[in-house]
Amino acid sequence: MSDYKNNFFNEDCITGCQQHLPDASVDLIVTDPPYGINGGALDKHYHRKEDYVIDGYVEVPPEEYGEFTRQWITEAERILKPGGSIYVISGYTHLYHILDALRQTSLEEQNHIIWKYNFGVYTKNKYVSSHYHILYYTKPGATPTFNTYVRYGAQEKDMGGGSLNYQDREDVWTINREYKPGQQKNKNELPTDLLIKIIQYSSNPGELVCDLFLGSFSTAKVARGLNRDATGFEISTKAWQYQMKQMEQIHPGHLLKKIRTPETTLPENQGKPWSEAELQRLESRFRELSEDARTKKQIIGKLCEEFGRGYFGILNRINSLKSE
Repeated sequence: MSDYKNNFFNEDCITGCQQHLPDASVDLIVTDPPYGINGGALDKHYHRKEDYVIDGYVEVPPEEYGEFTRQWITEAERILKPGGSIYVISGYTHLYHILDALRQTSLEEQNHIIWKYNFGVYTKNKYVSSHYHILYYTKPGATPTFNTYVRYGAQEKDMGGGSLNYQDREDVWTINREYKPGQQKNKNELPTDLLIKIIQYSSNPGELVCDLFLGSFSTAKVARGLNRDATGFEISTKAWQYQMKQMEQIHPGHLLKKIRTPETTLPENQGKPWSEAELQRLESRFRELSEDARTKKQIIGKLCEEFGRGYFGILNRINSLKSE
């Protein structure tokens, strides 16, 4: 096995993984595999000019897509550490192949995320296609990394009193694609904000992030910008040569000053066991507040303040009381 951390390979990811990446060597995989739908002609679907798109996009024939997917996902399972995570970004055409391949592994589904974006495929006689699927799976054998409060603290609220942490972790994301007029780019680039979100939640500084289909190297660039190590594969020589020069300009940690710092003050009693007296008082206060015609969210917010506990800690106790 060669030195693979912060090294990027101009080769097929299946044989490349076998040659370069040891078992259980990667903490996080984030990847956007080929379309399998004549991706070289996507400009016609999106009605966009591609004067600045780098030549050399390599497509996978539709009849080979199922077996191709099974092989690269098998390698992804092998190289992931126990507790490691994989995010696969996919359109709907070959989504069933990806789901089938994932289900043949030991990987465990955590979420099926919907990513809504701008610049959808315009249609006249059917609904406009303006979303992708993000399949989030983890490898069993250790507790997966998921940094629940890395972006928003447990008590941070929006102007309407809603939990910012809850909203950020919902499984429908609205993140626009990046518009780069007059700039060299790959056929389909993932937006920086999307990658920051995934990498923040599912990895820690110093860990290794892998992209099996580097394309524009967006995953590698963001990983390095967040002080992670990176590796991956790109079969197109033109794309690889161009992006390797771009990677030389990426300074480790440069994105850290751009991400927000969450407010991390936790309720004083969060995580502490409940006493019988507290549970009795909680039941009594819940019934009293319910008589004031408040919404359930308002009631739980008030109880959080009174009992010094988190939203979901209160919610779970109320639900258990109602089921008794």
